[in-house]
Amino acid sequence: MSNEPASEGRDSSSEKPVATVGSIMVDCNDLEAMSTFWSEVLGLREKSRFPGYVWLSRVSERGPALAFQQVPEPRHGKNRIHLDLSVDDPEDFIARVVDLGGSRVEDHEIAGFHWDVLADPEGNVFCVASS
Repeated sequence: MSNEPASEGRDSSSEKPVATVGSIMVDCNDLEAMSTFWSEVLGLREKSRFPGYVWLSRVSERGPALAFQQVPEPRHGKNRIHLDLSVDDPEDFIARVVDLGGSRVEDHEIAGFHWDVLADPEGNVFCVASS
């Protein structure tokens, strides 16, 4: 067993090796536009850059970094993984996302819980709800 404290939600009794998420990598066509958009949306700074790659800072103190990899092919269909964001004022945040080049896709409500689906400039969807 490790001498490090167990992360919240992790089974510390297991002797099996487990991984941690170091980065969430987003494939994109326009590296500059996407890294700038997400840097502004999440308030993250650029951490490092290599040809075809940009890493932003961690999304939380112990969370993963958000990173972008330039690829030649366009996105096809709905993305299979997305971010769920919490904000104090969803409408104000949505207006900012649209000003930055994103779009509002649709809204949902289940049992009194409301969230909006937005898209970044390349059409990758993400959700926004009130914190």
